[in-house]
Amino acid sequence: MPVEGRRARSGSLRWPPGFARRREDRDAALVLTALRGIAPARLLELAQTDRTAGAVLRRIRAGLAGSQNDQAAARSLRAGPIAESLASAGARFVVAGDPEYPGDVEHLADPPLALFVRGRPLVPASTRVAIVGARNCSDLGHELAWELGRALAGAGVVVVSGAARGIDTASHEGALDAGGTTVAVLGCGIDAVYPAGSRPLVDRILGRGSVVSEYPPGVPPDGFRFPARNRIVAALSRAVVVVEGEERSGSLISAEHALELGRDVFAVPGAVTNPLSAAPHRLIREGAGLIRGPGDLLDELGIDGALEGALDGPSLPDDERRALAAVRGAVVPDRVAGRLGVAVPDALALLLRLEMRGLVRSVGGRFERTFVPAQPSGRARAGQAALGRSGRKGRSGGPPGEA
Repeated sequence: MPVEGRRARSGSLRWPPGFARRREDRDAALVLTALRGIAPARLLELAQTDRTAGAVLRRIRAGLAGSQNDQAAARSLRAGPIAESLASAGARFVVAGDPEYPGDVEHLADPPLALFVRGRPLVPASTRVAIVGARNCSDLGHELAWELGRALAGAGVVVVSGAARGIDTASHEGALDAGGTTVAVLGCGIDAVYPAGSRPLVDRILGRGSVVSEYPPGVPPDGFRFPARNRIVAALSRAVVVVEGEERSGSLISAEHALELGRDVFAVPGAVTNPLSAAPHRLIREGAGLIRGPGDLLDELGIDGALEGALDGPSLPDDERRALAAVRGAVVPDRVAGRLGVAVPDALALLLRLEMRGLVRSVGGRFERTFVPAQPSGRARAGQAALGRSGRKGRSGGPPGEA
């Protein structure tokens, strides 16, 4: 389906004003969020008739809405214990209509009644951009997601993602390493972290950003919750960037929600033979913006002047800069030599110097560019020290490993 055909299909129903304003209605809303079998879209329909959270809960308890399981749960659940578990998790209960509830989220066809938030408040005026993609991403995809997150954060943009392995982790880490702010949207209860290996990342995010979920404490990370999570990622963001993903990647769901909300969608192209390029290429074919790196993204977003010079790489001697420009794709030294008009040994020497700087790497006898200089190791450290003594310094540091 063409990209334009999916635009402007967000929902027209809204949560009634004052739906959970009174204390008793707020308590009722807390219970409603804990019902596992009633989807937000159905709650929203009931709200159009009953107008308050308390009235909707009474209807369900009377057996006039919801499944038998939901009716039984509604009769047994009380707001007090849920509120206590929220306090234990250090989370806030943000209901539709509250100042912290993002207005853009309510434009979804099935907006959540409430969000549970840990960390910093969701500032309404913030510019947010989502970066999503494959969990089992390539090294190059990981580096690019890190660099995109770093560039956006350096430009004052809040990076949004899902705290999963791979692209999500890289984008969050890039934002944090730049000293910026990031928002993680969970597909489980606000008190949990999935996968468990993401806990150190989530702890870092809590120090500088926000962790968000539509699920109260105790909700497990069931598979169907992650596609639902993706709609919130899209709604929170001005634009969605897809970095790698296979044909059925969940990042396509984020992109589809973004388009339905009228958001911009960008995708990073890759090799046509790489299965991880399937999702970005599909989006580009359907009209998504093609970006090659941070510079393209900031330009498309109309952000300039931020990170000036940081995106251009280190200050390089002319011969190394020309050699770096000659590394297009995965190339053998002979090809670089031909492009530069120098002997193969001279080209190889330049490539090795670039490798010591972390700007290229050798894979199976071919050289390819990296998006983020890697930490030099072993043999490379000695060479880099020599480069430093000669007054030619490269960037240090690189992307953190996957959580």
